[in-house]
Amino acid sequence: MKAKPAAAPRPPRVRARTTSIAAFVVLAALVPTTASATGTQEIEAELPYVCTLPSGPLPATVRISADFPERAEAGEAFTPSDVATTVELPAEAVADLAAQGATEVRAATRLDVGVTQNTATATATWRGSAEPLALPGSGPLTVVTEGDVPSVAGRGDGDLTFSAGALAIDLALDAGAGAADGTATQGTGSATTTGNGSLTVDCALAEDAPDRGLLATVPVGTGSPGASGSTSSPGSAGTSGAPQDGQPEGPGDGQPERQSERSPKVLDKSPGAAADRGKVPPCRYDEQHPPTDVSLNAYVTGYANVNKMKGAAYLPPSCLLIEQGLPVDGPPDPDHIVFDTVSYANFHYRERKQTPPFPSTFLSFDFTPVKATMVLEQTGPIRIDSRIRIRLSDFTTITDTYVRAPLVLHVLDLEVNGTRLDVGPGCRTETSLTSVDPDPADHPGDHLVLYGRGEQLIGQQATGYLLLSGGTLSGETSIPAFTGCGTDGEDLDRLLTASVSGPGNHVKQVQGQTCAIAAPVFPTPETPGQCTQDLQPYVVPVAER
Repeated sequence: MKAKPAAAPRPPRVRARTTSIAAFVVLAALVPTTASATGTQEIEAELPYVCTLPSGPLPATVRISADFPERAEAGEAFTPSDVATTVELPAEAVADLAAQGATEVRAATRLDVGVTQNTATATATWRGSAEPLALPGSGPLTVVTEGDVPSVAGRGDGDLTFSAGALAIDLALDAGAGAADGTATQGTGSATTTGNGSLTVDCALAEDAPDRGLLATVPVGTGSPGASGSTSSPGSAGTSGAPQDGQPEGPGDGQPERQSERSPKVLDKSPGAAADRGKVPPCRYDEQHPPTDVSLNAYVTGYANVNKMKGAAYLPPSCLLIEQGLPVDGPPDPDHIVFDTVSYANFHYRERKQTPPFPSTFLSFDFTPVKATMVLEQTGPIRIDSRIRIRLSDFTTITDTYVRAPLVLHVLDLEVNGTRLDVGPGCRTETSLTSVDPDPADHPGDHLVLYGRGEQLIGQQATGYLLLSGGTLSGETSIPAFTGCGTDGEDLDRLLTASVSGPGNHVKQVQGQTCAIAAPVFPTPETPGQCTQDLQPYVVPVAER
């Protein structure tokens, strides 16, 4: 099997937020500064893996791409960006999935990445997710997952090396008429299936992987690479750069305190400044909107691509008032305890169910500058469906959340090539933004669909998206045709429709930590805050492309 890590240019990928905590790593209590890298190195590594499916072990090809800084200073944090993991499973794996009755899969990946500096090591988990994908009728199955990853800081001078290790692929199966119980009947491998239509495939780096899965090397410090005296070995912790469970973090006297001081630091938070609270709208309940015992509020922000304009519109921090649903028993599952919750939310801006106005500038037809000021307005309540699965083997909690939001795009102001065009008061899309709903029978009508997955291990912080702690939600939407645009007999509907409307527009939203009104958590020297003293969300998230 061919395996060749190499630097190569590639198109930008949309990132998705994820965090991880490594063993023996002390988390910083402050937000780190951004690494002062002199440039960017783009990596694309192709590595052989062996994946265990219900029929047994099968070879797979995994391609990992990311951007790293060319170098960094000691103690400064940096975050690999534009991270994507491409997994190509052979035709035999497709047959295994089809035998479960699946016609469509949604993939999420968890890649252990070993981070080594000199003789000390840590492990970061790179998580990614993908949109639903139909099983091919023949040939291999290729899934591409994308996501943001933890920040890393070197403790001193010396190369930081990043090496790929164990990979887990969580597949949510859209079961057809066959295999109703979802039970694997072939082989004796370690792939895990559930009656709820899910499969976890465990993959190990093949023994013939070049350089034991080395992905990238980032020199740290002012001297030459490896300035502290010894060059990091990407495989010093085992077969791959990711330490195996139970192994020490490096050689020495075995004292965790000393070891944690030397190991690279894997940070729970990405570097960067928080949004300026003075520039965000108020987000609180009032006499017109009194809270209940299950009321939450949170800020949400992000970007939405406009394919025809070849750009993205920035959606500023917007207030959400949320009524959290109570859990009810979900469908039976022999391997999990399952709960479902249905929550509802509304945007809240100056007593209206809408976002604040946001300006965006594009080049229409690649050459004409267009500046538009817009708002997103609700046409009905935002529905938040969460399925919570608690795995009985280790009590890990996995939560899949779908947010369904009926939103029309209302254009308030428009300039084309510096000339203001009067769009009138009623210029908006004919219907809500629309997405392909995974459950159209139960959720008919036009609405935007965003998806997020969260995971929490006992004793560790949650990763991914959870309604309470927030995180990244993503999806794809079609922008409908415009209507009601123009005054004095000038019809601008066709101009806006031709310039903006169409399918395939990616949306990425970041929700901040919620504030629970009935049980507020205020910041202390020991704990991060969730609420301000006047019961607004303490956290204002920063948008991510």
